[in-house]
Amino acid sequence: MSALRLLGAATLLAASPGAAQVSPERLSTDVKTLASDSFEGRAPGTPGESKTIAWLIAQFKAMKAQPGGPNGSWTQPVPLVHTRMGSGTVRAGDTALVQGRDVYLSTVRGVDRVAIANAPMVFVGYGVTAPERGWDDFKGVDLRGKIAVFLVNDPDFEATPGDDSAGKFGDRRMTYYGRWTYKFEEAARRGAVGALIVHDTPGAGYGWATVTAPAGENYDIVRKDPNARVLLQGWLEGGAATRLFAASGLDLATLRKAARRSDFRPVALKQAFSADLPVTFDRAESRNVLAKLPGSGHPDEVVMFGAHWDAYGKGAPDAQGRTIRPGANDDGLGVAGVLELARDFAAKPRTDRSLVFALWSGEERGLLGSETYAVDPVYPAAKTVANLTLDILQTAGPARDVMLVGAGQNDLEDLLADAAKAQGRAVTPEALPERGLFYRADHFSVARRGVPTLLLMAISGAPDLVKGGRTAGQAWLDGYMKCYHQTCDAWDASWDLRGAAQVPA
Repeated sequence: MSALRLLGAATLLAASPGAAQVSPERLSTDVKTLASDSFEGRAPGTPGESKTIAWLIAQFKAMKAQPGGPNGSWTQPVPLVHTRMGSGTVRAGDTALVQGRDVYLSTVRGVDRVAIANAPMVFVGYGVTAPERGWDDFKGVDLRGKIAVFLVNDPDFEATPGDDSAGKFGDRRMTYYGRWTYKFEEAARRGAVGALIVHDTPGAGYGWATVTAPAGENYDIVRKDPNARVLLQGWLEGGAATRLFAASGLDLATLRKAARRSDFRPVALKQAFSADLPVTFDRAESRNVLAKLPGSGHPDEVVMFGAHWDAYGKGAPDAQGRTIRPGANDDGLGVAGVLELARDFAAKPRTDRSLVFALWSGEERGLLGSETYAVDPVYPAAKTVANLTLDILQTAGPARDVMLVGAGQNDLEDLLADAAKAQGRAVTPEALPERGLFYRADHFSVARRGVPTLLLMAISGAPDLVKGGRTAGQAWLDGYMKCYHQTCDAWDASWDLRGAAQVPA
């Protein structure tokens, strides 16, 4: 993380970087606190949030930072709709679909019940309409009142020679068209009553256990138009989807190939979809936490450091009976990193530009806190010269490289490369661009409004560890991904956080 300080201080802020002050021990202590059972998994709108917010503000006060929120406050309100879907019946034709096994369903609408009777199902391929790329998967289809069934990722994700989608969407590098958020949004724009995405682990970038982790719970920001989101959204498990298509006399593998061609047209399934599911909902006001260190020369210009404080709260018991998903690394460690950067900067002479430390709510439910901020920013995008976001850091010791998500976005990357070189390290672009990580972290909310950003996210590839190289790095990554969004993403005293802090070995 000293590379990050050099980036911010030496290059963006025109101040002397001084000696690194980031402490692996403090990182560990902070994560241990945030991931403790008393914080209840840090879900928005819960007692765990209240405890988290109070603790974060206390840390900023202790380092003599100033409130960075609206009207001199420490926080920015994030109005949310909080829903919980109960048990009910779901059918496709004569086939019962079991929640959590065959499908994963939720709603972000503030309704008492999701009742859908015999809605036609339509397979829309990858569900992309991109005139600038000469692509439209919705030719001649009216989705009003229907269930749209999508493939995950982009049309060229699995393209082979001869597929005219090849190279149109970045090859293996996911575009926003490949994200589940886009597909649900597009279904709503077209009047669909529901949207289902066929899950496969390579295309999604995570397994079925990650999909089902929220256990029917969901959040959304309060929207002026409730119809801006479909009534029912979710995923079809891959095997269940294959069987469902076969019951309509359709071969899903063949349709996958057809969907990689620009002449693809939507295909109606023979089964109608029905669901009767109770919903409980409430309105909750979550909060972003914002702190600042005013600049000495150009205080109206801002460099922002960000992470998300929320995790997944409580869910179904795991094999050991644990229900709390503590989010120790995702993103407790990112939050601890932002706090350490703030402490480091606070202990040194003021920088030329103001520094803002933003800890967001609702990232896990669709970047909700950062999107709320981006729509109504405390610091205008035109005056925000950079955003650096930390979301999951590696815990396996010093590395020879810095993993960067979304390389090629802006010239901040040159500054990061210079800072890494000063440490004898290199910047490694993400090795798994098909995961679409660039669209899965809070920096994206401000990046799409024109703010230059850098995203450091350790699950973007195997780090080149000082001890063991990329082989050891891959072992670390594989181990962590088994705990991604699960109860086992927990604090561990054996973590080697010198890699997160990147202090001398």
